[in-house]
Amino acid sequence: MTAKVESWGSRIGLILAMAGNAVGLGNFLRFPVQAVQNGGGAFIIPYLVCFLLMGIPLLLIEWSTGRFGGKFGNHSTPYILDTMAKGRIWKYIGVFGIFTNIAVAAYYCYIESWTMSYVYHSIIGTFDGMSQADVAGFFNSYVDISHSTTGIPYEAVIFYIICLLLNTWILSKGLGGIEKVAKIGMPLLILFGVILAVRGVTLGTSGASEIFPNANAWDGLNFLWTPQFDSLANPKVWLAAAGQIFFTLSVGMGTIHCYAAYLKERDDVALNAVSAGFMNEFVEVVLGSLIVIPIAAGYLGLDWVIQNAGFGMAFQTMPYLFQQWGGVIAILAGVFWFGLLFFAGITSSLAMGTPWMGFMSDEFGWSKNKGACSFGALALIMGLPTVIFYNQGVFDQYDYWAGTVSLVVFAFLETVLFSYIFGINRGWEEINKGADIKLPKFYKYVILIITPLLLGAVLVTSIPDWIDQVQNKDTRNKEWFAVNYYAENFESSGQVPAKVIEVRPDYVKFEFQNERKKFDKKSNQVLLEKFNDTKEYKFDSALNQQVTVQVGDVIKPGAPIAEGNFTNNTLYKFIGRMLLLTLFIFISIIVYVAYKKRVKEGRATL
Repeated sequence: MTAKVESWGSRIGLILAMAGNAVGLGNFLRFPVQAVQNGGGAFIIPYLVCFLLMGIPLLLIEWSTGRFGGKFGNHSTPYILDTMAKGRIWKYIGVFGIFTNIAVAAYYCYIESWTMSYVYHSIIGTFDGMSQADVAGFFNSYVDISHSTTGIPYEAVIFYIICLLLNTWILSKGLGGIEKVAKIGMPLLILFGVILAVRGVTLGTSGASEIFPNANAWDGLNFLWTPQFDSLANPKVWLAAAGQIFFTLSVGMGTIHCYAAYLKERDDVALNAVSAGFMNEFVEVVLGSLIVIPIAAGYLGLDWVIQNAGFGMAFQTMPYLFQQWGGVIAILAGVFWFGLLFFAGITSSLAMGTPWMGFMSDEFGWSKNKGACSFGALALIMGLPTVIFYNQGVFDQYDYWAGTVSLVVFAFLETVLFSYIFGINRGWEEINKGADIKLPKFYKYVILIITPLLLGAVLVTSIPDWIDQVQNKDTRNKEWFAVNYYAENFESSGQVPAKVIEVRPDYVKFEFQNERKKFDKKSNQVLLEKFNDTKEYKFDSALNQQVTVQVGDVIKPGAPIAEGNFTNNTLYKFIGRMLLLTLFIFISIIVYVAYKKRVKEGRATL
């Protein structure tokens, strides 16, 4: 017998929970970085077009699909999809909607645990007096679990487990617990965001220093909000924009289906989907663009931001910048910033637990406690390798395959199912059933033609990169175990040689010519300038690793530079991929067992 079906306590609670699902770490960490790396204002137009032509349609598809499946007592994608079309295959396509959430939660909660740790360190004053290099070094030591930043052994593991326990406890309270967190967390997130955004807007040139005399927060804002129409012809920018839409709206995951499955048959999905989508865009485009980039540009200059933009900026740079505000204000800024990130993270990670819990409740009658604890255990088993082997690339493999590829594949397949198998006419009727707004009929044809074409284009153009990832083409050191270590690419093209300028038995330093981006205010464009760069390699003498080059040698990428006993990161990346594959097979087997159970009980569809 299935457990009693839950429902949302209020419409505002549902919308805030849905918005919390979408509003995550990517709004504040990934969006600003993607915008900077893709030309600032050059990114905004493709991004907004992708939101309207791909984001909104997918939100409508997933909300209406989830509500439709919920009518039949299904609260996760395997059997939500199974209710929409004949054929056994769709329930296994629906496996993506459980697999993705467990795999993403496994590493996502690790980032979430960073925010908890950084709130703690902001309060106790760990960052007081640190230089920017010291703050960056703190982060690098934190993710290397063999080092302790504060004397707490295995600090990263401890905070990660605490984070998972907190998620598990809230999930055990069911939809009510998630709704309460959303009602508290989303307003606090927006409040903290507004406070920091006001500071970013008003910083101006007051953060300029002798080292960075041209620092100007308004340069960061101008760079982000000056449209460049030539970007419309750049496929790279379009791909980046499409990828950000997936990441930010949490489409292609299965969480939206699950939340919507707890709606009543005539509860509105059109207005709810659009409201949640635009709330996410407000947080991302408005608040997300007004914090990291302006504050960083206000103290370090726009050129520094363009050259150093990365996911880790929030942890490797922001604590240093907050220290410039001094005393209590620095502590408050740290609490606001990392508290904001924590609330953004936990409202998303809680959503990731609901598809697994919904499935196990529907099919096996599991209680909320049992479902939550099993989800937490699975996330822990899958996630510990990303914590322990973070620097070896396991984290990145999870993010690529589960957090990117899986989303695109599932979104494309569910769009095809909705438009061409379930049928666009039935689908459009389902979207508008009980709707409080009248959607433009234009969107019916966007869902039918434009959205699947865009998704198909993203899917097809991504396949060569999937092959490169499996073949480890990003590294020169492909063997799992080797007696030689080879020089990696010194710059992006991998063609430039480097000169050895310093050597010790376990250390070598190279100098080479590189290119970096520089913003030209006169032409309002990002230009490239050449400069002399350096790269260092450190080896472990305990493993008989020893440098084999000498000062003055000119080394090409791929040439041997050390000998000894080496275990290359390709081993850990392979392990990461195999763990993900094992998880997918495991969930598929459970779906098959559930199907056989349904057949035995006479509940299976043909």
